[in-house]
Amino acid sequence: MIEIVDLCRSFNGQRVLDGLSLSIPPGEITVIIGKSGAGKSVLLKHIAGLLTPDRGRILIQGVDLTRARGRERLELKKRIGVLFQGGALFDSLTVFDNVAFPLREKTRLPEAEIRRRVRQRLEQVNLTPEVDDKYPDELSGGMKKRVALARALIQEPEILLFDEPVTGLDPPMTNAVFHLIEKTHRETGYTGVVVSHDIPAIFRIAQRVAMLHDGRIIAAGTPEEIQAHPDPVVQGFIRGEPDFHES
Repeated sequence: MIEIVDLCRSFNGQRVLDGLSLSIPPGEITVIIGKSGAGKSVLLKHIAGLLTPDRGRILIQGVDLTRARGRERLELKKRIGVLFQGGALFDSLTVFDNVAFPLREKTRLPEAEIRRRVRQRLEQVNLTPEVDDKYPDELSGGMKKRVALARALIQEPEILLFDEPVTGLDPPMTNAVFHLIEKTHRETGYTGVVVSHDIPAIFRIAQRVAMLHDGRIIAAGTPEEIQAHPDPVVQGFIRGEPDFHES
C-alpha cells in the first residue's frame, strides 16, 4: 500500500529523517516506535501529505504523493484519514458536528445521509446518542479520542494514521482505545500506521513494527521478530532501559 523510499527532511539545519525507507503492507497495522525526537510524528505528517520532504518518495499504490499535484494529489489525500495527537476537535462544534464536518465540507450528501453515517460511526466507537450535543470540553480524554476516531473514519479512508493515540490516558483507557483501533480495523480493513511509544501494549495491535532511530528505520518485522531482534538499540528501547525512555 505505502512505499517510502530514501526520505530526507531537515529543520533548521538538523537532519530529522535521513534516507528513511519503509514498506507498509496493505490491510495491516504497522506501528512505528522510537524515542522522543526521533522523527516519528514528522514521518507520519509526510505520509499524510502535510509536509514535503527535502528528498525521497512516498508511493501510495504506486503513485508518488510527493510529486502529485492538483486533482491527483487531492484524490490521494482523500484516501487517508488522520487521528491527530490530542484529537484536534473543534471546541465550538458539538460531538455530532465535529464528526459530520468532513462530510459537510467535502461532499454533497443530503443531511439525512450525513446524520445516518455520523451516528453509525459514533456507535462503532461505543458512543450513544446522549453525547451527540455535547461539546469537547464536556468530554473525558478517552471520549475525545473516540470522537476523533469516529471523525477519522467518517469518509471510509483506505489508510488511517494515528499520532500517539493514547497520550495522556491512564492504563485502562489506553487499553480501551487500543481495543477500538483493533475493532475498527477488523471491521473496515484499513491500512493503519500508528506512532506510539507504549511498549508492550502496541505489540497487541500490530501486525508489523518498525523502529526509527537516527533518522532511519533500523528494524522492521512482526512483533515477535522485533522483540527478538539482536540490535542492542532495539532491545534497549523495548525493555525501557534509561537511555531509551521517552520524555
